[in-house]
Amino acid sequence: MKYDLNQLSEEQQKTSTWKALGKLLELIAHERGNLALAVCAMTLNTAVNLFGPFLIGHAIDRYVVTKQFHGLLVFGSILLAMYLLGLATAYTQTKLMGGVGQRLLFTLRNAIFNKLQQLPVAFFNQNKAGDLISRVNNDTDKLNQFFSQSLMQFMGSIFTMLGAGIFLLVINVKLGSATLAPAVVILVFTLILSPWVKATNARNLQSTGALSAEIQESLNNFKVVIAFNRRDYFRQRFQVANIDNYRTSIRAGLANNVFLPTYSLFSNLAQLVVLAYGIHLISIGEFTVGLLVSYLAYAVNFYNPLRQLAALWTSFQVAMAGWDRVSQILALETDLVTLSGSGNGRGNALLEFRDVRFGYDSREILHDVNFTLERGKTYALIGPTGGGKTTTASLIARLYDPREGTVLLDGRDIRTYTPEERSRKIGFILQEPFLFSGTIRENILYGNAHLTNYSNDQLEQVIRNANLGEILALFENGLETKVSATGDSTSLGQKQLIAFMRAVLRSPELLILDEATANIDTVTEKLLGDILKQLPASTTQVIIAHRLNTIENADEIFFVNSGEVNRAGSLDDAMGMLLKGNRAS
Repeated sequence: MKYDLNQLSEEQQKTSTWKALGKLLELIAHERGNLALAVCAMTLNTAVNLFGPFLIGHAIDRYVVTKQFHGLLVFGSILLAMYLLGLATAYTQTKLMGGVGQRLLFTLRNAIFNKLQQLPVAFFNQNKAGDLISRVNNDTDKLNQFFSQSLMQFMGSIFTMLGAGIFLLVINVKLGSATLAPAVVILVFTLILSPWVKATNARNLQSTGALSAEIQESLNNFKVVIAFNRRDYFRQRFQVANIDNYRTSIRAGLANNVFLPTYSLFSNLAQLVVLAYGIHLISIGEFTVGLLVSYLAYAVNFYNPLRQLAALWTSFQVAMAGWDRVSQILALETDLVTLSGSGNGRGNALLEFRDVRFGYDSREILHDVNFTLERGKTYALIGPTGGGKTTTASLIARLYDPREGTVLLDGRDIRTYTPEERSRKIGFILQEPFLFSGTIRENILYGNAHLTNYSNDQLEQVIRNANLGEILALFENGLETKVSATGDSTSLGQKQLIAFMRAVLRSPELLILDEATANIDTVTEKLLGDILKQLPASTTQVIIAHRLNTIENADEIFFVNSGEVNRAGSLDDAMGMLLKGNRAS
Protein backbone atom coordinates (compact mmCIF):
# COMPACT_ATOMS: atom_id res chain seq x y z
CA MET A 1 0.00 0.00 0.00
CA LYS A 2 1.26 3.49 -0.85
CA TYR A 3 1.52 5.85 2.10
CA ASP A 4 3.61 8.65 0.55
CA LEU A 5 1.65 11.82 1.37
CA ASN A 6 3.42 13.74 -1.38
CA GLN A 7 2.41 11.15 -3.99
CA LEU A 8 -1.32 11.22 -3.32
CA SER A 9 -3.46 11.83 -6.36
CA GLU A 10 -4.48 15.42 -7.10
CA GLU A 11 -8.06 14.53 -6.14
CA GLN A 12 -6.87 13.16 -2.77
CA GLN A 13 -4.70 16.21 -2.06
CA LYS A 14 -7.39 18.77 -2.87
CA THR A 15 -10.85 18.99 -1.39
CA SER A 16 -13.44 21.72 -1.74
CA THR A 17 -13.27 24.41 0.91
CA TRP A 18 -16.76 23.76 2.25
CA LYS A 19 -16.34 19.98 2.28
CA ALA A 20 -13.07 20.39 4.20
CA LEU A 21 -14.74 22.79 6.63
CA GLY A 22 -17.57 20.31 7.18
CA LYS A 23 -15.10 17.56 8.12
CA LEU A 24 -13.30 19.92 10.46
CA LEU A 25 -16.50 20.91 12.23
CA GLU A 26 -17.28 17.21 12.74
CA LEU A 27 -14.02 16.90 14.62
CA ILE A 28 -15.02 19.65 17.08
CA ALA A 29 -18.68 18.68 17.41
CA HIS A 30 -18.19 18.54 21.20
CA GLU A 31 -17.61 22.33 21.14
CA ARG A 32 -21.12 23.08 19.84
CA GLY A 33 -22.20 24.62 23.14
CA ASN A 34 -19.29 27.07 23.27
CA LEU A 35 -19.67 27.86 19.57
CA ALA A 36 -23.40 28.57 20.08
CA LEU A 37 -22.67 30.93 22.99
CA ALA A 38 -19.98 32.68 20.96
CA VAL A 39 -22.38 33.08 18.02
CA CYS A 40 -25.04 34.54 20.36
CA ALA A 41 -22.52 37.02 21.77
CA MET A 42 -21.38 37.91 18.26
CA THR A 43 -24.98 38.39 17.06
CA LEU A 44 -25.75 40.70 19.97
CA ASN A 45 -22.55 42.64 19.33
CA THR A 46 -23.45 43.02 15.66
CA ALA A 47 -26.98 44.19 16.49
CA VAL A 48 -25.62 46.84 18.86
CA ASN A 49 -23.21 48.14 16.23
CA LEU A 50 -25.90 48.17 13.52
CA PHE A 51 -28.53 50.07 15.51
CA GLY A 52 -26.02 52.77 16.48
CA PRO A 53 -25.98 54.61 13.09
CA PHE A 54 -29.79 54.50 12.86
CA LEU A 55 -30.13 56.13 16.28
CA ILE A 56 -27.48 58.71 15.40
CA GLY A 57 -29.33 59.66 12.19
CA HIS A 58 -32.62 59.86 14.08
CA ALA A 59 -31.04 62.05 16.79
CA ILE A 60 -29.60 64.44 14.17
CA ASP A 61 -32.92 64.93 12.38
CA ARG A 62 -35.05 65.17 15.54
CA TYR A 63 -32.81 66.82 18.13
CA VAL A 64 -29.74 68.42 16.51
CA VAL A 65 -31.59 70.15 13.68
CA THR A 66 -34.33 71.32 16.10
CA LYS A 67 -31.76 72.10 18.82
CA GLN A 68 -33.42 69.90 21.50
CA PHE A 69 -30.29 69.14 23.49
CA HIS A 70 -32.03 67.26 26.30
CA GLY A 71 -33.15 64.58 23.84
CA LEU A 72 -29.63 64.52 22.44
CA LEU A 73 -28.24 63.74 25.91
CA VAL A 74 -30.81 60.93 26.36
CA PHE A 75 -29.87 59.36 23.02
CA GLY A 76 -26.20 59.79 23.84
CA SER A 77 -26.72 57.86 27.09
CA ILE A 78 -28.57 55.12 25.23
CA LEU A 79 -25.72 54.85 22.71
CA LEU A 80 -23.13 54.69 25.51
CA ALA A 81 -25.02 51.82 27.19
CA MET A 82 -25.27 50.00 23.87
CA TYR A 83 -21.55 50.37 23.14
CA LEU A 84 -20.66 49.12 26.64
CA LEU A 85 -22.87 46.08 25.97
CA GLY A 86 -21.01 45.65 22.69
CA LEU A 87 -17.70 45.71 24.57
CA ALA A 88 -18.89 42.99 26.96
CA THR A 89 -20.17 40.75 24.15
CA ALA A 90 -16.94 41.23 22.17
CA TYR A 91 -14.89 40.18 25.21
CA THR A 92 -17.15 37.15 25.77
CA GLN A 93 -16.85 35.88 22.21
CA THR A 94 -13.07 36.42 22.20
CA LYS A 95 -12.67 34.46 25.43
CA LEU A 96 -14.91 31.63 24.25
CA MET A 97 -13.26 31.29 20.85
CA GLY A 98 -9.76 31.48 22.34
CA GLY A 99 -10.62 28.41 24.41
CA VAL A 100 -12.19 26.66 21.40
CA GLY A 101 -9.06 27.32 19.33
CA GLN A 102 -6.69 25.91 21.95
CA ARG A 103 -8.87 22.85 22.53
CA LEU A 104 -9.06 22.33 18.77
CA LEU A 105 -5.26 22.45 18.61
CA PHE A 106 -5.05 19.94 21.48
CA THR A 107 -7.64 17.64 19.86
CA LEU A 108 -6.02 17.81 16.42
CA ARG A 109 -2.52 17.06 17.66
CA ASN A 110 -3.83 14.17 19.74
CA ALA A 111 -5.76 12.82 16.76
CA ILE A 112 -2.74 13.05 14.46
CA PHE A 113 -0.39 11.47 16.99
CA ASN A 114 -2.83 8.63 17.69
CA LYS A 115 -3.22 8.08 13.95
CA LEU A 116 0.56 8.00 13.48
CA GLN A 117 0.77 5.29 16.15
CA GLN A 118 -1.74 3.19 14.20
CA LEU A 119 0.08 3.42 10.87
CA PRO A 120 2.57 0.74 9.80
CA VAL A 121 6.33 0.98 9.33
CA ALA A 122 5.78 1.43 5.58
CA PHE A 123 4.24 4.85 6.21
CA PHE A 124 7.34 6.12 8.02
CA ASN A 125 9.61 4.66 5.34
CA GLN A 126 7.77 6.68 2.70
CA ASN A 127 7.47 10.02 4.51
CA LYS A 128 10.10 12.31 5.99
CA ALA A 129 9.97 12.93 9.73
CA GLY A 130 10.49 16.69 9.27
CA ASP A 131 7.41 16.99 7.05
CA LEU A 132 5.31 15.04 9.57
CA ILE A 133 6.55 17.32 12.36
CA SER A 134 5.57 20.35 10.28
CA ARG A 135 2.06 18.94 9.82
CA VAL A 136 1.69 18.27 13.55
CA ASN A 137 3.08 21.64 14.68
CA ASN A 138 2.81 24.23 11.91
CA ASP A 139 -0.32 23.18 10.02
CA THR A 140 -2.41 22.58 13.14
CA ASP A 141 -1.34 25.98 14.49
CA LYS A 142 -2.73 27.64 11.34
CA LEU A 143 -6.10 26.14 12.23
CA ASN A 144 -5.77 27.26 15.86
CA GLN A 145 -5.01 30.83 14.78
CA PHE A 146 -8.05 30.93 12.54
CA PHE A 147 -10.45 29.51 15.12
CA SER A 148 -9.14 31.48 18.08
CA GLN A 149 -8.51 34.81 16.33
CA SER A 150 -10.36 34.98 13.02
CA LEU A 151 -13.48 32.82 12.99
CA MET A 152 -15.72 35.16 15.03
CA GLN A 153 -14.35 38.18 13.19
CA PHE A 154 -15.09 36.36 9.97
CA MET A 155 -18.67 35.53 10.97
CA GLY A 156 -19.14 38.93 12.63
CA SER A 157 -18.06 40.66 9.44
CA ILE A 158 -20.57 38.63 7.42
CA PHE A 159 -23.38 39.35 9.91
CA THR A 160 -22.50 43.06 9.94
CA MET A 161 -22.48 43.18 6.13
CA LEU A 162 -25.87 41.45 5.90
CA GLY A 163 -27.38 43.71 8.53
CA ALA A 164 -25.93 46.85 6.99
CA GLY A 165 -27.13 45.77 3.54
CA ILE A 166 -30.66 45.26 4.88
CA PHE A 167 -30.66 48.72 6.49
CA LEU A 168 -29.37 50.28 3.23
CA LEU A 169 -32.18 48.73 1.21
CA VAL A 170 -34.90 49.43 3.79
CA ILE A 171 -33.99 53.13 4.14
CA ASN A 172 -33.91 53.72 0.36
CA VAL A 173 -34.06 50.93 -2.24
CA LYS A 174 -32.62 52.93 -5.15
CA LEU A 175 -29.70 54.36 -3.17
CA GLY A 176 -29.14 50.99 -1.48
CA SER A 177 -28.95 49.17 -4.82
CA ALA A 178 -26.43 51.69 -6.14
CA THR A 179 -24.37 51.40 -2.95
CA LEU A 180 -24.28 47.60 -3.06
CA ALA A 181 -23.46 47.31 -6.78
CA PRO A 182 -19.65 47.35 -6.26
CA ALA A 183 -20.03 44.42 -3.81
CA VAL A 184 -21.20 42.18 -6.68
CA VAL A 185 -17.92 42.81 -8.50
CA ILE A 186 -16.02 42.02 -5.30
CA LEU A 187 -17.94 38.73 -4.87
CA VAL A 188 -17.14 37.57 -8.41
CA PHE A 189 -13.49 38.58 -7.97
CA THR A 190 -13.26 36.59 -4.72
CA LEU A 191 -14.89 33.44 -6.13
CA ILE A 192 -12.51 33.44 -9.09
CA LEU A 193 -9.29 33.94 -7.09
CA SER A 194 -10.00 31.89 -3.93
CA PRO A 195 -8.96 28.47 -5.36
CA TRP A 196 -5.66 29.97 -6.53
CA VAL A 197 -5.04 31.54 -3.10
CA LYS A 198 -5.70 28.21 -1.35
CA ALA A 199 -3.48 26.26 -3.77
CA THR A 200 -0.66 28.80 -3.39
CA ASN A 201 -0.79 28.56 0.40
CA ALA A 202 -0.91 24.75 0.22
CA ARG A 203 2.27 24.78 -1.87
CA ASN A 204 3.91 27.09 0.68
CA LEU A 205 2.97 24.78 3.58
CA GLN A 206 4.35 21.83 1.62
CA SER A 207 7.65 23.60 1.00
CA THR A 208 7.81 24.53 4.71
CA GLY A 209 7.43 20.84 5.54
CA ALA A 210 10.17 19.96 3.05
CA LEU A 211 12.47 22.56 4.60
CA SER A 212 11.77 21.15 8.07
CA ALA A 213 12.54 17.65 6.78
CA GLU A 214 15.84 18.82 5.28
CA ILE A 215 16.89 20.50 8.54
CA GLN A 216 15.93 17.41 10.57
CA GLU A 217 17.89 15.10 8.25
CA SER A 218 20.96 17.35 8.31
CA LEU A 219 20.97 17.56 12.11
CA ASN A 220 20.52 13.79 12.47
CA ASN A 221 23.52 13.20 10.21
CA PHE A 222 25.64 16.07 11.50
CA LYS A 223 28.47 13.87 12.81
CA VAL A 224 28.73 12.11 9.45
CA VAL A 225 28.78 15.49 7.69
CA ILE A 226 31.67 16.63 9.88
CA ALA A 227 33.57 13.33 9.60
CA PHE A 228 33.51 13.39 5.80
CA ASN A 229 33.81 17.17 5.58
CA ARG A 230 30.70 17.39 3.40
CA ARG A 231 29.22 20.58 4.77
CA ASP A 232 29.04 21.80 1.18
CA TYR A 233 26.72 18.94 0.19
CA PHE A 234 24.21 19.58 2.97
CA ARG A 235 24.59 23.34 2.51
CA GLN A 236 23.58 22.94 -1.14
CA ARG A 237 20.63 20.71 -0.26
CA PHE A 238 19.47 23.19 2.37
CA GLN A 239 19.94 26.05 -0.10
CA VAL A 240 17.66 24.33 -2.63
CA ALA A 241 14.95 23.71 -0.01
CA ASN A 242 15.33 27.22 1.41
CA ILE A 243 15.09 28.89 -2.01
CA ASP A 244 11.99 26.85 -2.84
CA ASN A 245 10.41 27.87 0.48
CA TYR A 246 11.37 31.50 -0.16
CA ARG A 247 9.76 31.49 -3.61
CA THR A 248 6.56 29.83 -2.43
CA SER A 249 6.40 32.26 0.51
CA ILE A 250 6.69 35.22 -1.87
CA ARG A 251 3.90 33.82 -4.05
CA ALA A 252 1.76 33.09 -0.97
CA GLY A 253 2.37 36.62 0.32
CA LEU A 254 1.23 38.11 -2.99
CA ALA A 255 -1.82 35.84 -3.07
CA ASN A 256 -2.71 36.66 0.52
CA ASN A 257 -2.64 40.41 -0.13
CA VAL A 258 -4.39 40.49 -3.49
CA PHE A 259 -7.85 41.10 -2.00
CA LEU A 260 -7.18 44.09 0.27
CA PRO A 261 -6.41 46.82 -2.33
CA THR A 262 -9.31 45.67 -4.53
CA TYR A 263 -11.75 45.70 -1.63
CA SER A 264 -10.52 49.15 -0.57
CA LEU A 265 -10.99 50.54 -4.09
CA PHE A 266 -14.60 49.42 -4.36
CA SER A 267 -15.33 50.52 -0.80
CA ASN A 268 -14.22 54.04 -1.66
CA LEU A 269 -16.27 53.96 -4.88
CA ALA A 270 -19.37 52.96 -2.89
CA GLN A 271 -18.93 55.88 -0.48
CA LEU A 272 -18.63 58.28 -3.44
CA VAL A 273 -21.89 56.86 -4.81
CA VAL A 274 -23.61 57.45 -1.46
CA LEU A 275 -22.40 61.06 -1.23
CA ALA A 276 -23.24 61.99 -4.82
CA TYR A 277 -26.61 60.26 -4.98
CA GLY A 278 -27.50 61.16 -1.37
CA ILE A 279 -26.88 64.88 -1.90
CA HIS A 280 -28.99 64.69 -5.04
CA LEU A 281 -31.87 63.11 -3.06
CA ILE A 282 -31.57 65.78 -0.34
CA SER A 283 -31.71 68.49 -2.99
CA ILE A 284 -35.03 67.16 -4.31
CA GLY A 285 -36.45 66.66 -0.80
CA GLU A 286 -36.45 62.84 -0.74
CA PHE A 287 -33.75 62.53 1.92
CA THR A 288 -32.63 64.18 5.15
CA VAL A 289 -29.20 65.07 6.48
CA GLY A 290 -29.58 62.61 9.36
CA LEU A 291 -30.45 59.75 6.99
CA LEU A 292 -27.43 60.62 4.82
CA VAL A 293 -25.17 60.42 7.91
CA SER A 294 -26.78 57.06 8.82
CA TYR A 295 -26.41 55.91 5.24
CA LEU A 296 -22.75 56.78 5.12
CA ALA A 297 -22.26 54.89 8.41
CA TYR A 298 -24.07 51.83 7.03
CA ALA A 299 -22.01 51.97 3.84
CA VAL A 300 -18.90 52.01 6.00
CA ASN A 301 -20.35 49.15 8.08
CA PHE A 302 -20.89 47.18 4.89
CA TYR A 303 -17.57 47.79 3.17
CA ASN A 304 -15.20 47.94 6.16
CA PRO A 305 -16.02 44.32 7.03
CA LEU A 306 -15.22 43.53 3.40
CA ARG A 307 -11.74 44.94 3.96
CA GLN A 308 -11.42 42.77 7.06
CA LEU A 309 -12.67 39.81 5.06
CA ALA A 310 -9.84 40.40 2.60
CA ALA A 311 -7.40 39.46 5.38
CA LEU A 312 -9.71 36.99 7.12
CA TRP A 313 -10.52 35.14 3.90
CA THR A 314 -6.81 34.68 3.34
CA SER A 315 -6.45 33.36 6.88
CA PHE A 316 -9.36 31.02 6.19
CA GLN A 317 -7.73 29.72 3.00
CA VAL A 318 -4.41 29.17 4.83
CA ALA A 319 -6.25 27.29 7.58
CA MET A 320 -8.08 25.12 5.03
CA ALA A 321 -4.81 24.40 3.22
CA GLY A 322 -3.33 23.33 6.55
CA TRP A 323 -6.41 21.23 7.28
CA ASP A 324 -6.02 19.49 3.90
CA ARG A 325 -2.50 18.41 4.88
CA VAL A 326 -3.65 17.32 8.34
CA SER A 327 -6.69 15.45 7.04
CA GLN A 328 -4.49 13.51 4.60
CA ILE A 329 -2.92 11.82 7.63
CA LEU A 330 -6.23 11.37 9.48
CA ALA A 331 -7.79 9.74 6.40
CA LEU A 332 -5.12 7.05 6.15
CA GLU A 333 -5.87 3.56 7.40
CA THR A 334 -3.31 0.92 8.25
CA ASP A 335 -3.19 -2.14 6.03
CA LEU A 336 -1.99 -4.21 9.02
CA VAL A 337 -5.50 -4.97 10.22
CA THR A 338 -6.31 -7.63 12.81
CA LEU A 339 -8.40 -10.37 11.23
CA SER A 340 -11.04 -12.36 13.03
CA GLY A 341 -10.17 -15.95 13.82
CA SER A 342 -8.60 -18.05 16.54
CA GLY A 343 -7.42 -21.55 17.30
CA ASN A 344 -4.33 -22.81 19.08
CA GLY A 345 -2.92 -25.14 16.41
CA ARG A 346 0.09 -25.74 18.59
CA GLY A 347 2.66 -28.17 17.28
CA ASN A 348 6.38 -28.34 16.65
CA ALA A 349 6.21 -25.47 14.18
CA LEU A 350 6.15 -22.16 16.05
CA LEU A 351 6.18 -20.16 12.83
CA GLU A 352 5.59 -21.05 9.19
CA PHE A 353 5.82 -19.23 5.86
CA ARG A 354 3.43 -20.55 3.22
CA ASP A 355 3.96 -19.35 -0.36
CA VAL A 356 4.92 -15.87 0.84
CA ARG A 357 5.55 -13.13 -1.71
CA PHE A 358 6.59 -9.62 -0.71
CA GLY A 359 8.12 -6.49 -2.19
CA TYR A 360 8.47 -2.73 -1.83
CA ASP A 361 6.49 -0.73 -4.40
CA SER A 362 6.93 -2.52 -7.74
CA ARG A 363 10.10 -4.41 -6.72
CA GLU A 364 9.50 -7.92 -5.38
CA ILE A 365 11.96 -9.08 -2.72
CA LEU A 366 10.66 -12.55 -1.79
CA HIS A 367 9.13 -15.09 -4.20
CA ASP A 368 6.98 -18.01 -3.00
CA VAL A 369 8.94 -18.52 0.23
CA ASN A 370 8.19 -21.63 2.34
CA PHE A 371 9.90 -22.62 5.60
CA THR A 372 9.10 -23.49 9.21
CA LEU A 373 10.66 -22.59 12.56
CA GLU A 374 10.32 -25.12 15.37
CA ARG A 375 10.17 -24.37 19.08
CA GLY A 376 13.38 -24.18 21.02
CA LYS A 377 15.71 -24.13 18.02
CA THR A 378 18.16 -21.46 16.89
CA TYR A 379 18.05 -20.37 13.25
CA ALA A 380 20.51 -18.20 11.37
CA LEU A 381 19.65 -16.11 8.31
CA ILE A 382 22.63 -15.34 6.11
CA GLY A 383 22.97 -13.87 2.66
CA PRO A 384 24.49 -10.98 0.74
CA THR A 385 23.59 -7.38 1.56
CA GLY A 386 20.17 -6.57 0.13
CA GLY A 387 19.27 -10.24 -0.20
CA GLY A 388 16.16 -9.98 1.99
CA LYS A 389 17.28 -11.09 5.47
CA THR A 390 15.87 -8.12 7.37
CA THR A 391 12.76 -8.17 5.17
CA THR A 392 12.18 -11.81 6.14
CA ALA A 393 12.64 -10.97 9.82
CA SER A 394 10.26 -8.01 9.46
CA LEU A 395 7.60 -10.30 8.03
CA ILE A 396 8.13 -12.72 10.93
CA ALA A 397 7.50 -9.84 13.38
CA ARG A 398 4.63 -8.55 11.21
CA LEU A 399 6.12 -5.16 10.57
CA TYR A 400 4.72 -5.80 7.10
CA ASP A 401 2.16 -8.18 5.62
CA PRO A 402 3.01 -10.35 2.60
CA ARG A 403 1.45 -9.49 -0.73
CA GLU A 404 0.51 -13.12 -1.17
CA GLY A 405 0.71 -16.19 1.02
CA THR A 406 0.38 -16.59 4.77
CA VAL A 407 2.60 -16.33 7.84
CA LEU A 408 1.42 -18.67 10.61
CA LEU A 409 2.28 -18.19 14.29
CA ASP A 410 1.35 -21.09 16.57
CA GLY A 411 -0.74 -22.49 13.75
CA ARG A 412 -2.76 -19.29 13.38
CA ASP A 413 -2.58 -16.65 10.72
CA ILE A 414 -0.34 -14.02 12.31
CA ARG A 415 -2.86 -11.37 11.24
CA THR A 416 -5.41 -12.75 13.73
CA TYR A 417 -3.23 -11.74 16.71
CA THR A 418 -3.71 -8.33 18.26
CA PRO A 419 -0.55 -6.17 18.40
CA GLU A 420 -0.36 -6.80 22.17
CA GLU A 421 -0.57 -10.58 21.76
CA ARG A 422 1.98 -10.58 18.96
CA SER A 423 4.49 -8.39 20.82
CA ARG A 424 4.30 -10.70 23.84
CA LYS A 425 5.18 -13.68 21.68
CA ILE A 426 7.84 -12.06 19.48
CA GLY A 427 10.86 -10.02 20.57
CA PHE A 428 12.87 -8.04 17.98
CA ILE A 429 16.32 -6.53 18.60
CA LEU A 430 17.37 -4.22 15.77
CA GLN A 431 20.87 -3.42 14.60
CA GLU A 432 20.22 0.23 15.50
CA PRO A 433 17.88 0.01 18.49
CA PHE A 434 15.71 2.94 19.47
CA LEU A 435 15.64 4.13 23.07
CA PHE A 436 13.61 6.85 24.75
CA SER A 437 15.19 9.67 26.70
CA GLY A 438 15.00 8.73 30.38
CA THR A 439 16.62 5.98 32.46
CA ILE A 440 17.52 2.37 31.78
CA ARG A 441 14.63 1.35 34.04
CA GLU A 442 12.12 3.30 31.96
CA ASN A 443 13.47 1.86 28.73
CA ILE A 444 13.52 -1.80 29.73
CA LEU A 445 9.99 -1.54 31.18
CA TYR A 446 8.62 -0.01 27.97
CA GLY A 447 5.76 -2.23 26.79
CA ASN A 448 6.20 -4.63 29.72
CA ALA A 449 3.12 -4.06 31.87
CA HIS A 450 3.94 -7.11 34.05
CA LEU A 451 6.98 -5.39 35.60
CA THR A 452 5.73 -1.79 35.65
CA ASN A 453 4.98 -1.65 39.39
CA TYR A 454 8.16 -3.39 40.53
CA SER A 455 10.55 -1.49 42.77
CA ASN A 456 14.20 -1.16 41.70
CA ASP A 457 15.21 -3.96 44.11
CA GLN A 458 12.51 -6.27 42.76
CA LEU A 459 13.40 -5.41 39.18
CA GLU A 460 17.10 -6.03 39.80
CA GLN A 461 16.23 -9.46 41.19
CA VAL A 462 14.22 -10.24 38.06
CA ILE A 463 17.19 -9.12 35.95
CA ARG A 464 19.55 -11.42 37.88
CA ASN A 465 17.11 -14.33 37.54
CA ALA A 466 17.14 -13.74 33.78
CA ASN A 467 21.00 -13.91 33.84
CA LEU A 468 21.20 -10.24 32.84
CA GLY A 469 22.89 -9.01 36.01
CA GLU A 470 26.34 -8.80 34.39
CA ILE A 471 24.97 -6.56 31.65
CA LEU A 472 23.32 -4.21 34.14
CA ALA A 473 26.61 -4.09 36.11
CA LEU A 474 28.27 -2.53 33.04
CA PHE A 475 26.31 0.69 33.72
CA GLU A 476 27.66 2.81 36.57
CA ASN A 477 24.31 3.92 37.97
CA GLY A 478 22.45 0.70 37.27
CA LEU A 479 18.75 1.11 36.53
CA GLU A 480 18.94 4.88 37.10
CA THR A 481 21.58 5.41 34.41
CA LYS A 482 20.45 8.26 32.18
CA VAL A 483 19.74 7.39 28.56
CA SER A 484 19.37 9.82 25.67
CA ALA A 485 17.61 8.88 22.46
CA THR A 486 20.13 11.07 20.63
CA GLY A 487 23.51 12.47 21.52
CA ASP A 488 26.61 10.84 22.96
CA SER A 489 25.49 10.02 26.51
CA THR A 490 25.05 6.36 25.49
CA SER A 491 27.09 4.53 22.88
CA LEU A 492 25.45 2.43 20.18
CA GLY A 493 26.81 -0.72 21.80
CA GLN A 494 25.31 0.28 25.18
CA LYS A 495 21.99 0.97 23.49
CA GLN A 496 22.06 -2.54 22.04
CA LEU A 497 22.66 -3.98 25.50
CA ILE A 498 19.67 -2.07 26.91
CA ALA A 499 17.51 -3.22 23.99
CA PHE A 500 18.73 -6.78 24.63
CA MET A 501 17.62 -6.61 28.28
CA ARG A 502 14.29 -5.09 27.26
CA ALA A 503 13.58 -7.92 24.82
CA VAL A 504 14.72 -10.80 27.06
CA LEU A 505 12.71 -9.58 30.08
CA ARG A 506 9.54 -9.90 28.02
CA SER A 507 10.19 -13.69 27.82
CA PRO A 508 9.20 -13.95 24.15
CA GLU A 509 8.56 -17.31 22.52
CA LEU A 510 10.43 -16.08 19.42
CA LEU A 511 13.46 -13.77 19.66
CA ILE A 512 14.79 -12.08 16.51
CA LEU A 513 18.30 -10.59 16.61
CA ASP A 514 19.10 -8.48 13.54
CA GLU A 515 22.86 -7.85 13.73
CA ALA A 516 22.25 -7.26 17.44
CA THR A 517 25.93 -7.78 18.35
CA ALA A 518 27.39 -5.72 15.52
CA ASN A 519 28.42 -2.77 17.72
CA ILE A 520 29.70 -4.46 20.87
CA ASP A 521 33.10 -5.86 21.78
CA THR A 522 33.90 -9.58 21.63
CA VAL A 523 33.90 -9.99 25.44
CA THR A 524 30.41 -8.54 25.77
CA GLU A 525 29.34 -10.51 22.72
CA LYS A 526 30.40 -13.72 24.46
CA LEU A 527 28.44 -12.63 27.53
CA LEU A 528 25.33 -12.17 25.39
CA GLY A 529 25.92 -15.54 23.78
CA ASP A 530 26.02 -17.21 27.21
CA ILE A 531 22.77 -15.45 28.17
CA LEU A 532 21.09 -16.63 24.98
CA LYS A 533 22.10 -20.21 25.78
CA GLN A 534 20.37 -19.89 29.16
CA LEU A 535 17.04 -18.76 27.70
CA PRO A 536 14.14 -21.18 28.28
CA ALA A 537 14.44 -24.32 26.15
CA SER A 538 11.17 -23.42 24.39
CA THR A 539 12.51 -20.07 23.09
CA THR A 540 13.08 -19.97 19.35
CA GLN A 541 15.88 -17.69 18.14
CA VAL A 542 16.32 -16.13 14.70
CA ILE A 543 19.76 -14.59 14.23
CA ILE A 544 20.79 -12.34 11.36
CA ALA A 545 24.56 -11.91 11.42
CA HIS A 546 27.72 -11.91 9.35
CA ARG A 547 30.16 -13.06 12.03
CA LEU A 548 30.89 -16.80 11.91
CA ASN A 549 31.02 -17.16 15.70
CA THR A 550 27.49 -15.76 15.90
CA ILE A 551 25.92 -18.36 13.65
CA GLU A 552 28.15 -21.41 14.12
CA ASN A 553 25.99 -22.78 16.95
CA ALA A 554 22.73 -22.40 15.05
CA ASP A 555 20.63 -25.54 14.72
CA GLU A 556 19.77 -24.60 11.17
CA ILE A 557 20.97 -22.01 8.67
CA PHE A 558 18.87 -20.41 5.95
CA PHE A 559 20.44 -18.71 2.95
CA VAL A 560 18.41 -15.67 1.83
CA ASN A 561 19.08 -14.26 -1.63
CA SER A 562 17.38 -13.50 -4.96
CA GLY A 563 13.94 -13.74 -3.42
CA GLU A 564 14.43 -17.24 -2.02
CA VAL A 565 14.98 -18.69 1.45
CA ASN A 566 16.79 -22.03 1.25
CA ARG A 567 18.19 -24.39 3.87
CA ALA A 568 21.95 -24.11 3.71
CA GLY A 569 22.99 -27.37 5.36
CA SER A 570 26.33 -27.18 7.21
CA LEU A 571 28.17 -23.98 8.12
CA ASP A 572 30.71 -24.64 5.36
CA ASP A 573 27.94 -25.05 2.81
CA ALA A 574 26.34 -21.82 4.04
CA MET A 575 29.59 -19.88 3.74
CA GLY A 576 30.12 -21.23 0.25
CA MET A 577 26.65 -20.05 -0.74
CA LEU A 578 27.33 -16.67 0.87
CA LEU A 579 30.61 -16.18 -1.02
CA LYS A 580 28.94 -17.18 -4.26
CA GLY A 581 26.03 -14.82 -3.60
CA ASN A 582 28.35 -11.90 -2.82
CA ARG A 583 30.28 -12.44 -6.06
CA ALA A 584 27.02 -12.58 -8.03
CA SER A 585 25.77 -9.34 -6.49
